[in-house]
Amino acid sequence: MLAAGLAASLLTACGPDTPGKAKAAEEANSAEAGYLAPPTLESAQRAGNRITLVGQGAPDSDIRLGSPTGEAVMGRVDAFGRWSLAVPNEPGVRLFGLSTTRGGRTVQAEGYIMVADGGEVALLRAGAGARRLTAGSSSPRILAVDVDREGGAVVSGVAAPGAGLNIRVDRVTRGGGRTDDDGRFFISLSDSLSHGPHYIQAGGDGGEDGVTIATSPAAPLVYGPVRADRTPMGWRIDWMTPGGGVQTTLLIGGETR
Repeated sequence: MLAAGLAASLLTACGPDTPGKAKAAEEANSAEAGYLAPPTLESAQRAGNRITLVGQGAPDSDIRLGSPTGEAVMGRVDAFGRWSLAVPNEPGVRLFGLSTTRGGRTVQAEGYIMVADGGEVALLRAGAGARRLTAGSSSPRILAVDVDREGGAVVSGVAAPGAGLNIRVDRVTRGGGRTDDDGRFFISLSDSLSHGPHYIQAGGDGGEDGVTIATSPAAPLVYGPVRADRTPMGWRIDWMTPGGGVQTTLLIGGETR
């Protein structure tokens, strides 16, 4: 009798919760099914007068590259989550926003895709370092320096995965960190970067790399949200962030893979 009563009590206790649990599971599955991952850029390649961008996105979604000037390129993410879009190779530098749409929902990718004539491609990120689409390196290589109006700066590049690095500015250590699993580093400087010439070094596991840069205030962006100039070190790009500020990205050499 005791066993039978205990069993009945357990059934009674569990019974009312079953619909609630089923509903919670259904809502969780629905939320997971409705999740739309932001698209990512993986590689770029120039062929003739076209630059083909390749990346990952939500399977069976629409993919779109759109520029502030109204230029747009659209395509489709395949069932395996791969997408490919080609843009004309034109003079100067252009910025594109990348987004995917599925089931009436649109998700924007991180940052802006910069496409320069000659096939140079990079991901520009507000308040963070530019991600260059360059091959990896077993020794440190500085690929970009980003500076905001207040002098806050991020030095980015590649080295061996997991390498420990220190960043020195004019021979004084200003920051440090480790590369990620892909061998990329994005290291913020501890102090503001003053205007003028600076010698920046990245050193640690695998060796050392040094570059000379020159920083100056960004002039107002009168003719659009981006202005780009070639310098002896590479492209200097002044661009408007989503928050309305202006960030300067200095690209240091390197070639798109």
